[in-house]
Amino acid sequence: MRILAAGASGFLGSRLIERLRAGGHEVVQLVRHPARNPGQVHWHPAAGQLDPTAVAGTDAVVNLAGAGVGDQRWTERYRELLRTSRVDTTRTLAETIAALPSADRPAVLLNASAIGWYGDTGDRPVSEDAPAGDGFLANMCRVWEAATGPAENAGVRVVRLRTGYALHREAGFLKPQLLPFRLGIGGPLAGGRQWMPWISLADWLAAVEFLLGREDIAGPVNVVGPAPVTNTEFTRELGAALHRPAVMPVPGFALKILLGGLATEALSSARVLPGVLPRAGFTYRHPDLASALRAALHDD
Repeated sequence: MRILAAGASGFLGSRLIERLRAGGHEVVQLVRHPARNPGQVHWHPAAGQLDPTAVAGTDAVVNLAGAGVGDQRWTERYRELLRTSRVDTTRTLAETIAALPSADRPAVLLNASAIGWYGDTGDRPVSEDAPAGDGFLANMCRVWEAATGPAENAGVRVVRLRTGYALHREAGFLKPQLLPFRLGIGGPLAGGRQWMPWISLADWLAAVEFLLGREDIAGPVNVVGPAPVTNTEFTRELGAALHRPAVMPVPGFALKILLGGLATEALSSARVLPGVLPRAGFTYRHPDLASALRAALHDD
C-alpha cells in the first residue's frame, strides 16, 4: 500500500510507520515544517491547506494528529489547542479527499479518536454502539469524529480509532507512573474504582494494520484490550510487575492540584469493551493486563 500519514512524529505514529514500512508499505508523512526528504509532504492544517496531489493515488490515509492530552495543564488555551489540533487536521484531510475525483481517492481513512467519546460510564460496560457521553473529552471526540464526514459522504471507508490507554514505558499513561512505583510510593488513584481500558503497544499496532486491510470494517472501532480493569487492579498488577509495593493511595484533590482540568478526565471511569475487533477475528497478543505490562516494561 501507499499510505499517507499525519501525526506520525508522535510515539504511536512513529512506531506505526516503522511497522508499516517493515511490512513493505510505502509511507509518506505529512509535516508542518518544510519537507526535508521525498518521504515528507508539507501541509498547513490550521489554514486548511493541503496539496491534493499529495493525497491523490494513495491507497490509505492514517491520521493520528493531535496535541498530547497529558502534555500540559488544561488551561482554556490548551483545551482549545487539544480540540483544534484534532478537528482542523481531520477536516482538512477529509475535505481534500472528498474534493478529489473518485478514481484518485484513497480507499480508506483511518482517523484517530479516543475512548473519551463515552465520557464517564461508571461500572456500565460500553461498546461501539454507545452514544457519546458528557464532558470536555466526549464533546471534543464528537466534533473530531464528525469532521471525517466529507470523506465518508464521498464514499471512502472511514474507520474511527477509539483508542484506550496504549501501554509502553516510554510514553502515554504508563510513563509518569513508573518513577513513583519504583520508589515504592505508587498506589490507587482517588479510590481506584474507576475502570481503565488498556491495550498493549504491540496489539495497538497490529490492530491498526489489521483495520487497514479489512474492507468490511467501517465506523467506530474500540482499539482496547479485551479485559478492562479498575485502577485498583491496574495498580496491583503494575506493582507486581515492578516487584514493588503499591499501597499508597493518591487522593483526588492532589491530582487536581497537579493536573488541573485533566484530573477530572483522568479520574473518570470508562468500562470500554472491544466489539468490532473480536467479531472480525482479531487475535490479541496480550489479552490480559499482566502480559501487556510485561511487554510494556521489557520489550522493545
